[in-house]
Amino acid sequence: MGTLEYNSGRPPIEVDDETLAYLKIVIGTKLRRHESFMMTWLPDEKSPTGRLTIWMHPSIPLVLEFKGSSMPRIDPKRIERMMEHLSARGELILDQMPK
Repeated sequence: MGTLEYNSGRPPIEVDDETLAYLKIVIGTKLRRHESFMMTWLPDEKSPTGRLTIWMHPSIPLVLEFKGSSMPRIDPKRIERMMEHLSARGELILDQMPK
C-alpha cells in the first residue's frame, strides 16, 4: 500500500501500488500540460467524515510513495479510459476509476 501526499496539509492518502502507478501517469500527464482538475476520494476508516475533494494544480507539491520496488504492468487502455473519464467529468474519483 503506497501513499499520495498532496501539499503536506493533510495526512497522505493510502492507495494500493497498482492504482498509484496509474494515478502517477494520469496526474502527471494532466499537470505536465498545466491542466488543473479535482480529485475526490473516501477517507480511511479511521476518519468517518464524508468524501474529500482537492484541486490538483501544477504548482502544489505532490509526492507518490510506492511500497514495493517494482512497477506493475500498465494497461494503456485503462490509462485511456481514465483520461477520457477525467476529461468528461473534470474530476478524478478514486473509488470510481475505470478498470
